[in-house]
Amino acid sequence: MRGIVASAATAEAGTTLIAEIATEIGHHEHFMQSFRQALWSFMAAATLAMGMLGWFVARRGLSPLQTIKRRAAAITASSLDTRLPTQAIPRELAELTDTLNDMLSRLEKSFQRLCDFSSDLAHELRTPVSNLLTQTQVTLSRVRTADEYRDVLASNAEEFERLSRMISDMLFLAKADNDQIIPNREPVELAGEVRGLLEYYEILAEEKRLHLSVSGNGLVTGDRLMLRRAISNLLSNAIRHTPDDGSIAIRIHDDGHGEVRLTVENSGTAIPPEHLERLFDRFYRADSARHRTTEGAGLGLAITRSILRAHGGDIEVSSSEQLTRLTLLIPTGSGSSAG
Repeated sequence: MRGIVASAATAEAGTTLIAEIATEIGHHEHFMQSFRQALWSFMAAATLAMGMLGWFVARRGLSPLQTIKRRAAAITASSLDTRLPTQAIPRELAELTDTLNDMLSRLEKSFQRLCDFSSDLAHELRTPVSNLLTQTQVTLSRVRTADEYRDVLASNAEEFERLSRMISDMLFLAKADNDQIIPNREPVELAGEVRGLLEYYEILAEEKRLHLSVSGNGLVTGDRLMLRRAISNLLSNAIRHTPDDGSIAIRIHDDGHGEVRLTVENSGTAIPPEHLERLFDRFYRADSARHRTTEGAGLGLAITRSILRAHGGDIEVSSSEQLTRLTLLIPTGSGSSAG
């Protein structure tokens, strides 16, 4: 029951009336109890529904990640050409997917170059080893004179020298890949080094009637023997690929901003653009017709780039209009190894 009590004065003096009024509220309490039960039931049902809806939304939202995960898990060394799907990918994940696809492209190119390198290395080593084995077997097939044995040993020595140079070059490149090349620091006057090397190659140039020219000057700080080897590789490459009666121009330019550019420009057939980016790969030769006929093993330009990067510089190549240019970018005060 719910009620109220009040007192009221009467007309008679000293007399007060007390009035009490009450009403039964059982139906109100029943309503509130039912309301509380309904409210808690609704909250429980809403919580369960929101949980299920959240799970569904999260699962649906993460489904692109699951798809990427499954596709990435299926990629192996034999399927590096596979790319992650970009269709129906949320905008928030599109950039991540593009980045992963770019990474796969780089891995595919690197893996392909590694396979090519392994194949070329096996071929380069097989040729001198096969020559040595065949020549030795033929020599041992019957008794020969001392002069004949001497000739065979001299021929074998040439093959061993070729193998020794190749192994030495590979060890140099392996050190360069692991940042183990530490150049000495001394002033190097590039024009003098170039002229000294041109004297060494003078006979080869005269045989092909090549016109050689040197212009400019530049002083850098670096390893004299390494830089001399890099320049020598460029000159040897230019002389080998310049046709008879052609020309080779060496230009040295100090830009005054801490860098010297040494450019070796030779006339001859232009190198196709698709070969330019691979020109510094090991054992790579742009001219397949001369792939196995030249004396070099295809390591000269790779070694040159490693030397320049060890000095904090780099090398550039361009080819057009019957001219090919290789440019060494050498810091005047070379810092630490660039790797």
